[in-house]
Amino acid sequence: MLIRQMPTANPLWGAPRIHGELLKLGINISERSVSRLMPRRRQPPSQTWRTLLANHLNEIASVYLFTVPTATFRVLFCLVVLSHDRCRVLHFNVTEHPTAQWAAQQLVEAFPEDVSAGYLLRDRDRIYGEYFRQPVRGLGLKEVLSAPHSPWQNAYVEPLIGSIRRECLNHVIVLNEHHLRRILLSYFGYYHRTRTHLSIDKDAPDTRPVQLPATGTVTELLRLVGTTVTSGEAS
Repeated sequence: MLIRQMPTANPLWGAPRIHGELLKLGINISERSVSRLMPRRRQPPSQTWRTLLANHLNEIASVYLFTVPTATFRVLFCLVVLSHDRCRVLHFNVTEHPTAQWAAQQLVEAFPEDVSAGYLLRDRDRIYGEYFRQPVRGLGLKEVLSAPHSPWQNAYVEPLIGSIRRECLNHVIVLNEHHLRRILLSYFGYYHRTRTHLSIDKDAPDTRPVQLPATGTVTELLRLVGTTVTSGEAS
């Protein structure tokens, strides 16, 4: 009975540890017998890798630079800083001529005194040079670089960019920097307050409340051209 109770009460103990405790209780049994009589664990004694990552989401942020073509065949660059905790966009900005100095300034603006993180995940774009790394170190961030040609390693920010394109940019014609900045500002308002996410148990980043049928009728709201969502709203 003890051989079955002790592993349950002490999931990190193996057969040698339990055997030693039994010997101290005056129970003379071989370690092999203890190993054979111990119940088999279906789950590992330590937390899973998925649980470990979930426990540290509030310490991880990602930075990503992507391009957007305009109606006049110019190419704009948009930099996004994403907090993995509840998938919040901490900061974004748009420019036609990105530089390391510009990217460094966006990073500083993304992390004011009341926002902190321990790790910054990024790819190997050349814009993240030494000028960019200086404020990274000044903010106390540790850089984590993804492997070349491995977008799956940015498992939070890559889906965000895909959502921006599928739900927003693929449905509008961008005119200039100011226009793109205004479009993205509107989209991120929808993204934070309304859009549900699988990674946060189908809730919105800003915690969207449940609206029961008794509160009113379901009304279709146009958030952005090409992006239509439905939500409960009192009549």
